[in-house]
Amino acid sequence: GNTQVIAYSKQCYRIFGETLDIAVGNCLDRFARVVGLPNDPSPGYNIEQLAKKKGRKLVSLPYATKGMDVSLAGIQSSVEAYTSDKRFRGDLELDSSTTDEDIITPADLCFSLQETVFAMLVEITERAMAHVRSKEVLIVGGVGCNERLQEMMGVMAQERGGKVFATDERRVSAHSPHPPSPGLIKVNLRYCIDNGIMIAQAGVLAYRMGYQTKLEDTTCTQR
Repeated sequence: GNTQVIAYSKQCYRIFGETLDIAVGNCLDRFARVVGLPNDPSPGYNIEQLAKKKGRKLVSLPYATKGMDVSLAGIQSSVEAYTSDKRFRGDLELDSSTTDEDIITPADLCFSLQETVFAMLVEITERAMAHVRSKEVLIVGGVGCNERLQEMMGVMAQERGGKVFATDERRVSAHSPHPPSPGLIKVNLRYCIDNGIMIAQAGVLAYRMGYQTKLEDTTCTQR
């Protein structure tokens, strides 16, 4: 995976910030496995839903922005360490707000991981917007479908008089605890899950430039 903040100008891409170690998607997927969340439909989606429904407590995690870059390996280690804390209860259905005990639930950790990591992404994106004087953000990739990330990015963009475009077909109902930000515009088709549209566009450009590979010479490595 990759996590990057990229600006496009004059047919060139410039990377303004990126992860210094692991990608956001890898971070979320790994933690989902640690707390026993299923892969169906995806680990990141299940983290999002658990955080939204039962996440109540924000635990302390390292906030690691380094200039325009982010570091996620330390956050990954810290949130996993909480699962060995004596206050941790591993029941996925547990809600820490319904008990007087000082406990930490998987939902609390999912909530805290999302809030911390997404705040870092919003911060470096805002810096990049200020640098290039842009008022538009396009969120792509699998994690880009996370509605909490879209909401946080939309709030930032609205405060700057800008807009966020998110390639996700899911709708937020009027009764949702996280209503859509006025700064957020959703494209109806989920083209950018796992960067599918990027791969397709790269293929189109290569074909137009005359670069072709015979079908029998092509390979695909399934990870």
